[in-house]
Amino acid sequence: MATPVKTLKPLPRPEGLDVEFFEHCAKRRLCFQRCRSCGHWRHVPRLMCATCGSPDWEWSQSSGRGKIFSWTVTHQAMHPAFANDVPYVVALVELEEGVRMVTGLRGFEPDQLALDLPVVVSFEDVGEGVLLPYFRPA
Repeated sequence: MATPVKTLKPLPRPEGLDVEFFEHCAKRRLCFQRCRSCGHWRHVPRLMCATCGSPDWEWSQSSGRGKIFSWTVTHQAMHPAFANDVPYVVALVELEEGVRMVTGLRGFEPDQLALDLPVVVSFEDVGEGVLLPYFRPA
């Protein structure tokens, strides 16, 4: 009998400004860019502030606290490595700093979800030393 082959989940392959985001995650810190001119927080990383146009920014640590802004429940795996995870939730979380990010949730069943449900970041090692931010009940 043939041994089943385990399909590994794809890992992020950061490049450009994304590299620093994932370096912070590897240290269990959720950090976003923050404009030094107007103070606006932003994600995904980019060179210029969408609010004031300034190219002057820095990485700042988020509180890691937020609320569920929206979500969808995925019932069909789009990659074989996620087949055992369905159904799973893909959520849009709004952090206290105003940043919204697409993420996964832990510790929730899909029928427990509600708008504005408080969540807090946690980091999960997904392989090869890559830590990803997920959110769990606050």
